[in-house]
Amino acid sequence: MDLLSLARTVKHRVEEPLTDVLSVARIAADPRNPLLLALSTVLVNPLYRAAFLASAASSGVLRCLAVRPCDLESLAEYLEIPQDERPQLRAWLETGVRLGELGRREGCYRLKSPTARLLAQPGNDAVAAALEEILRFHVPVLLDAPRMLSAGRRFSLGDQDGTVIARSSLALRGLVQAAIDRTLEREGPVRLLEIGCGTGAYVRYAAEANPRLTAVAVDLQEEVAARAAGNMAEWGLTERVETRQGDLRTLDLQPQFDLVTLHNNIYYFPEAERVEALRRARSFLAPGGRLLLTTSCQGGGNAGLDVLNLWFSYADFGGPLPRAEELVAQLEKAGFADVRATRIVPGQPFRAFVGTNSPAQSA
Repeated sequence: MDLLSLARTVKHRVEEPLTDVLSVARIAADPRNPLLLALSTVLVNPLYRAAFLASAASSGVLRCLAVRPCDLESLAEYLEIPQDERPQLRAWLETGVRLGELGRREGCYRLKSPTARLLAQPGNDAVAAALEEILRFHVPVLLDAPRMLSAGRRFSLGDQDGTVIARSSLALRGLVQAAIDRTLEREGPVRLLEIGCGTGAYVRYAAEANPRLTAVAVDLQEEVAARAAGNMAEWGLTERVETRQGDLRTLDLQPQFDLVTLHNNIYYFPEAERVEALRRARSFLAPGGRLLLTTSCQGGGNAGLDVLNLWFSYADFGGPLPRAEELVAQLEKAGFADVRATRIVPGQPFRAFVGTNSPAQSA
């Protein structure tokens, strides 16, 4: 090696570390980096984890792993994933591992995070469904609202998954059951009509509270009504409960019911149609029968309810969550007497509304 070549080699070896240090310094000084780090830590990673958990819960992976750790092949068979798609399943599972929701030991995946373990419990299915509802339906309205307005597009009923909504609504089970406890007669025969029955869980609760109760359970969406019918069979209630698909506005029923219930669904009716919908519900009541309507109401600063309200303002059906005083007035205009609005938990936006079909009004 000549002296010139030796000098060049030494120069490059000295400059390379210096160049690396300067590059790192320039990157570290970039004012965008703290923002990127904050977004990743505070927003992005939690969003990824939430999305993974919602998918793992809805697909049944959490439920499967709650029983025992499983290898890739066992999970693929459980999910009925074909052989050529299993590498993609592995990539998804490995993402769950990197996010900290799953663990992997000796080739088997297992639940790792406390949240994953809690969501895997059958009693928390409503919470898992609520998480899925937020990610699948609430996030899109926040993400796409301006573009939807520019394109003149609205959400339709088909943009929802009725079975997910039905399961998610059970997160309010305790509040609805408390309202039923305050309203339902526990002795003697009771004929119940539930409009928007969802899973049928509240009809079941009422039937267990009064052994002489019989019911008609109706849901607008065919797949939801079918699942409710299956649940009634599983619960041994088919002799006491008739389940059908139907729309309140076109139901053909006699005024024979002692109690009509609407739980968490009044906002599926546009504001301008609510009085008529409530009047229609009253037409199915026998004289002296009562309506029980439960719903969250506007007000109280609940971000989740605000986004739900926003979703319905971007939908081509339904309307905003009611205001308590407006719904009382609508019930009275529909012909109900002795209308009462009660907070189930003081300070919370969830209320139970009760009105009576008095004999004078039914005449």
